[in-house]
Amino acid sequence: MNPGIQKVEALDAGHFVRVEWEDGSESRYPCVWLRDNCQCPRCFLRSARARRLVFEDLDVNIVVKEIALAGRKKISITWPDEHASEYEAEWLKRRCFSEAARAEMREDLFLPERQYWGSDLQLPKIPFEEIMYNDESAYKWLCTLKKVGIVLLTGAATRQGELVKLGHRIGFLRLTFYGPTWQVQDKADANNVAYTTGKLCFHTDYPVLQHPPGVQFLHCIKQTAAGGESEVVDGFHVSNKLKKQNPQAYQILSSTAVDYTDVGVDYCDFAVQCKQRIIDVDSRGQAVRINYNNATRDTVFDIPAEKVRPFYAALKEFDDLLNSAEHKFTYKLKPGDIVTFDNWRVLHGRQSYHSGSEVTRHLEGAYADWDVVMSRLRLLKKRVLNRD
Repeated sequence: MNPGIQKVEALDAGHFVRVEWEDGSESRYPCVWLRDNCQCPRCFLRSARARRLVFEDLDVNIVVKEIALAGRKKISITWPDEHASEYEAEWLKRRCFSEAARAEMREDLFLPERQYWGSDLQLPKIPFEEIMYNDESAYKWLCTLKKVGIVLLTGAATRQGELVKLGHRIGFLRLTFYGPTWQVQDKADANNVAYTTGKLCFHTDYPVLQHPPGVQFLHCIKQTAAGGESEVVDGFHVSNKLKKQNPQAYQILSSTAVDYTDVGVDYCDFAVQCKQRIIDVDSRGQAVRINYNNATRDTVFDIPAEKVRPFYAALKEFDDLLNSAEHKFTYKLKPGDIVTFDNWRVLHGRQSYHSGSEVTRHLEGAYADWDVVMSRLRLLKKRVLNRD
């Protein structure tokens, strides 16, 4: 993008600046926003890319005193207090307030596109070594993880510690009460239902935390011969189905605060309590996070008694949709496989398997926050696409 400015002028008694571009389009910028985002050294610390101007010094009713166009690539503004600001054409164009420009910026910064799926999922697969040492492959991995919600990495060593390497590749792992990584295997006196051989129903991990981990990694080190198949379902796809099928049930699950609890000893002793809505929605009513783990849903339920049965009916309908054959995808991890998935979107489960005198199935697990993953994705995007 190399935009040129045709004309610039102040509008609305100096409260807006209108920029006419060489391609014939135009942009309108509120002057309070322009003053707030002055890029001069006094107002902006370039080494940190952070604003130095303190908000208490900002006049929210500020108007332009003088405005000028410098060589079609920059505008300069003089404010009533004689402070001078300059704005590059490309910088302004990217921050245009039009709906189209804002949508383009959202796409660039947050990659909101989603590819929904059911039992027809074509599980994306990328070699583990490729994403570790090739930026293009790592970029493809994280883009696919954001868009589809799940990617299988193949060919990792069958030993503990590979997830620590993966954590370093993106930045760092999320520490929880179960440790930096944790071992999913049959354990005596298990402090988590995952550490048994029984069936695990569809769930998201850790809704008992106010900010549940965004991404989960499960590395297969040892796999049982019979049973132990993994199951996944696209929670956003199912939520959309529920919203169309039964709007009232969707409303109940997206507005009722459910109590979760987790008490025990692992990395340290813990007694965690939290309230979460099964379906977290944004301002438009679209699902942005699923918080559903039947194992840690508390016996305490802090709602009026008459609302309990309607809630259970709504949750049953949601759960039935999760478990329907058209929505769930079943696969079996092989030693060396690492499944990486969106813990806010993808619910996962496991079929039961037989216990033995020795450990027959061993997965190592870890978490990362979406903030860390998206940070690495943006950096890789800039590097791979050679963008400033």
